[in-house]
Amino acid sequence: MQIAGFGVEAWLNEHEREATTDISQSSVSALTMAEVTALDGQGGQQFYQQLNQMRLDYGWIEGSPEFKQLVSGLYERVPAENVLQTNGATGANQLAIYSLIEPGDHVISLYPTYQQLYDIPKSLGATVDYWHIRESHDWMPDIDELKALIRPNTKMILLNNAMNPTGGLLDRAMLEAVVAVAQSVGAYVLADEVYEPLDGTPFTSIADVYDRGIAINSLSKTYSAPGLRIGWTATSDTKIADLFRKYRDYTMISGGVFNDQLAVLILQHRAEILARNRQIVSRNLKLFTDWVATQSRVSLIAPHGISVSCIKLDVPLTDEQFCLNLLRDTGVLLVPGSRFAIPGHARLGYCTDTTTLKRGLRLLGDYLKQFDRD
Repeated sequence: MQIAGFGVEAWLNEHEREATTDISQSSVSALTMAEVTALDGQGGQQFYQQLNQMRLDYGWIEGSPEFKQLVSGLYERVPAENVLQTNGATGANQLAIYSLIEPGDHVISLYPTYQQLYDIPKSLGATVDYWHIRESHDWMPDIDELKALIRPNTKMILLNNAMNPTGGLLDRAMLEAVVAVAQSVGAYVLADEVYEPLDGTPFTSIADVYDRGIAINSLSKTYSAPGLRIGWTATSDTKIADLFRKYRDYTMISGGVFNDQLAVLILQHRAEILARNRQIVSRNLKLFTDWVATQSRVSLIAPHGISVSCIKLDVPLTDEQFCLNLLRDTGVLLVPGSRFAIPGHARLGYCTDTTTLKRGLRLLGDYLKQFDRD
């Protein structure tokens, strides 16, 4: 099996430990263990008492009944038995694609966006056509282009909703239009939904509008727990879930008793965590957009309350060279847009802690001034 290097992950693996001011990441500012365990209302005592009584066996293979029921409650049409716990959303994407895509299949992927969604199908021998998002259309795709791409043998349409790194969002009307295209040939629709908006923008899961829809999510982005490595697949179709079960046995045994217990605690206190994160998004997005308005060499199509953004750079360097120089000279880390097939841009993770964001924007703004003197 041949597969392309994973652009964004390779960049972060190489450079994130060099950074002194990291504004590259895609999660809302990560919670500490103390902040999570304190959600039990007893300063973490109840959580740790329960944990101390647990045996370090494999635990619940598909996720505990509490986990599955809590995840099911996030959807309108997904029963708890159709929720399968995975190793983050990356594990969920891999499981779903591995389970359904075979050599010679035709798939359509939103592009450019999260690389897993088009390069894993390619590695499995599928023919992949791109459904393009365009900056000139506020990083949105055209449904007529999807209609032109669909074939009688199209097996799957793959979406990132909301989109990394651009922050674009497919609303319910667009999702229903995608479903109508998929239904015409019986195709599955997979949607990586880890970037749920936090600004009050209505959000619709593919699992709630299509019986062949596969929702992928995790606790990494909107829930501020990327280090937990817990995600899931969710579908209203029991036959799809049963197929995933078979393939899952080859890729993952369980998430582990500790991770599952912590995931349950986070989901039980979802409202508190989302309230915290809405404040971060609201505060930081205003700081960020106000800063962009002062910059002559940066422009932005603002994200929809999503924890990633894609800035356009007006500099006489490639985006990769600019980001390397910026890191070397200032310690500020961005992700070059070329790592997402969006040259001339960069991913800026504005949902880091506010102090880090302010410092990063100040250093970035000062660094850009050199090009005005050239």
